[in-house]
Amino acid sequence: MSTLSSSHCSASYSSTFNGRRQRSTKLSSIPKRFVPVKSARNSYQNLVLLQDVSSTMTPIENDSTLKKLKDGLLSATSSEECEDVVGFDSNDKNSTVSITVVGASGDLAKKKIFPALFALFYEDCLPEHFTVFGYARSKMTDAELRNMVSKTLTCRIDKRENCGEKMEQFLKRCFYHSGQYDSEENFTELDKKLKEHEAGRVSNRLFYLSIPPNIFIDAVKCASLSASSANGWTRVIVEKPFGRDSESSAALTNDLKQYLAEDQIFRIDHYLGKELVENLSVLRFSNLIFEPLWSRQYIRNVQFIFSEDFGTEGRGGYFDNYGIIRDIMQNHLLQILALFAMETPVSLDAEDIRNEKVKVLRSMKPLQLEDVVIGQYKSHTKGGVTYPAYTDDKTVPKDSLTPTFAAAALFIDNARWDGVPFLMKAGKALHTKGTEIRVQFRHVPGNLYNRNFGTDLDRATNELVIRVQPNEAIYLKINNKVPGLGMRLDRSNLNLHYAARYSKEIPDAYERLLLDAIEGERRLFIRSDELNAAWALFTPLLKELEEKKIIPEYYPHGSRGPVGAHYLAAKYNVRWGDLSIEQ
Repeated sequence: MSTLSSSHCSASYSSTFNGRRQRSTKLSSIPKRFVPVKSARNSYQNLVLLQDVSSTMTPIENDSTLKKLKDGLLSATSSEECEDVVGFDSNDKNSTVSITVVGASGDLAKKKIFPALFALFYEDCLPEHFTVFGYARSKMTDAELRNMVSKTLTCRIDKRENCGEKMEQFLKRCFYHSGQYDSEENFTELDKKLKEHEAGRVSNRLFYLSIPPNIFIDAVKCASLSASSANGWTRVIVEKPFGRDSESSAALTNDLKQYLAEDQIFRIDHYLGKELVENLSVLRFSNLIFEPLWSRQYIRNVQFIFSEDFGTEGRGGYFDNYGIIRDIMQNHLLQILALFAMETPVSLDAEDIRNEKVKVLRSMKPLQLEDVVIGQYKSHTKGGVTYPAYTDDKTVPKDSLTPTFAAAALFIDNARWDGVPFLMKAGKALHTKGTEIRVQFRHVPGNLYNRNFGTDLDRATNELVIRVQPNEAIYLKINNKVPGLGMRLDRSNLNLHYAARYSKEIPDAYERLLLDAIEGERRLFIRSDELNAAWALFTPLLKELEEKKIIPEYYPHGSRGPVGAHYLAAKYNVRWGDLSIEQ
């Protein structure tokens, strides 16, 4: 890494520009429930520093050299940069972190958790002393676990030459213990193994529950009573679903709090760890051109769109118990909405951000049946290939009414957003795969160029699109004159395509969230009152759908979804942005 890149890391480490306190406390001196150092991941910091460096450097005549220098500053990844991110001393020899993946033999652990931990190790973001334990009912040796994990590890990060060596080092830190999820005796045995590897150091323990929700409490009880840290912190990451409605969610929270304090519970929603979602507040609060426009005065509607081009293959049994509303809308899309619509927080502290999100959720009206459209995909033949219907899945009842598609209109009753429709749409087996946020602005009053657009005024409307995945991008649709002697207008995009702008590969969401949990940074995790407010919006609707046995509108596999979704949008004089020719 260049000298300037090192300077960048050390300069940003000491900076307080992003509201982060300087690190002064070592992990060994942190009590079990400590107030974490705030994370320093604000994207704009690199840009500000680049401007400062550029303004003080001796002019460089060769433009390509300057470009390479800037690219190096913007894409540098190093152990120093990781120190800027984490709130512990990675070289503290008096402490250790033990990460136990409960449910280690499952798909989530194999495909996401172990690869994310390896990526953090690869980037020197984990402390010097750490151990990874897999825990599950399956009988397995340490060697068998390592063999299983090795098949899912990739050296995707910058394709560095020492990848094989790093992988070998990581696998040596991985161990396995077989046991039942409700056995205190088995967790006591795990505790003994953890202590052997901790070797008398201050022990900090993270448990990741990659298991079905019906055994959460058993595992938490056993881990808390038999495998908690005696002299450091103990934290538990809980995967969704967090219940099926308000009552079951509250019961789950109460049960968890019998064994854990709220600040030990990390409810994970991996969408909050995605780069473009985390960039939402940076885009809004650090760019003067956006913040004044972020209100009912200029924004006509906001759309949150999630689509998958495949069905529930392999997950039909699980999915049928929850449906698309619980699986996607009540958590992923609603969390993004809260981040999008919240007021400016007092600081970047986790509690300040989560306080503002809760205010948004509590200001929203519970969903009404007339503002919702549900659908279910049916079999469809295209190009000689027949695609199955949802109920063709052997694990799904033939008479299932579970929606695989839903569209909804939500409203926020506060001064900023009064009257602005927030439209959500989520579906499986659609024509494309992607997640995006679309902000459609109001028409220009008294537009001088209306006649150039004809009767379709929507073509003249500005639209900000934040593409969360795939091909991450932010682009703004503007009206522009086509070069020539006549006055002909077209719609053009001001486009920030991440792959073209940044050479560094975007980290997986699980990497960011696991690092946050180890650090004790909670802003991307869901607080209990936040969860309660979210369920309060959807529970009445879900009960009504189930009690009245509302039949979903059927749509062909691979189509754009039910026609009813278009009528719902038209009801509020809105056109879905992802269905236009330009998109």
